[in-house]
Amino acid sequence: MNTWFTVKVKYTKQLENGEFKKVSEPYLLAAMTFTDAEARIYEELGSLIRGEFSVTNIARTDFHDIFHYEDSFTWYKVKVAYESMDADSEKKKKISQNFLVSASSVKEAYERIHDSLSTMLVDFVVPSITLSPIVDIFPFNDIEADKEISRKPIAEVYEDIEETVSGKGVVFSAGGSDIDDEESFSDVEDEYTSEEE
Repeated sequence: MNTWFTVKVKYTKQLENGEFKKVSEPYLLAAMTFTDAEARIYEELGSLIRGEFSVTNIARTDFHDIFHYEDSFTWYKVKVAYESMDADSEKKKKISQNFLVSASSVKEAYERIHDSLSTMLVDFVVPSITLSPIVDIFPFNDIEADKEISRKPIAEVYEDIEETVSGKGVVFSAGGSDIDDEESFSDVEDEYTSEEE
């Protein structure tokens, strides 16, 4: 199961005016473990960053889905809240989920999250939208699922997706990110159970 990790990378960056400055930038990627996240970030950034760089922090990050639109690489963290009925106690409980949306402004991020979640069967509110410092996203790529893990930046993954709905963004989910929403059942039966019965 893949989850999202925010990985902070420290390196010396050449600015537009030609000066060099030490920076610490966060990247978001889908990985199976902390070790895999570290290995993946070295592989992804090895050809993009000149000189040496080091990983200063890796943290699990809770994003339900990521909505990428081709026209923007500025990311906004959008908190969505809604009420759900607990089947056991029959009481309403509030559920909050975080989404990441690419947009050129807060207003556009708000409009895009409403458009992207328009098929939800419950009413929801957007309590907060904040500008995210994420520089780039490296999602798990189901197109190349035969490989251990996809090793492509988001721009290349977007090019590989053949069918996209006009005007809609691309949704990236880490496999298992909605595992708490659905029950999963195993098809494997215990071979000892039938013998005992």
